[in-house]
Amino acid sequence: MKGARIEKGDSLIEVMIALSLTAITALGLIAVQSALARGERMALERARAVLIADSLAEGIRDEANRAAIVSQWRTRAAAMLPSGSIDVTDRADGVHVATVTWRAADDGDACPEPHTACIALAFAR
Repeated sequence: MKGARIEKGDSLIEVMIALSLTAITALGLIAVQSALARGERMALERARAVLIADSLAEGIRDEANRAAIVSQWRTRAAAMLPSGSIDVTDRADGVHVATVTWRAADDGDACPEPHTACIALAFAR
């Protein structure tokens, strides 16, 4: 067989291109997985904060048990959320606002303090 070239496999450049594409794909998958985990953690924190605010509003029935309920949920908020805290404010129109704040991983929520997330639940007794 005169003039026929025998190919002996892939060239080094082809192997490097294949490895580069594999590495880029793997890095993309890692970034997506990281974003999903962060989103899941933020959703879990928000769900816990809503649970705390709702339980606080349900627990406060009158002024007699307010201090005990607020103290109990303040302790639970600190345990359930990163730097979690609660506050109950009374408005002049008889509406009360339970606010739950915690340290946030990002600045996605509009809260007065930087690097915090918060929810506020208005309720009337």
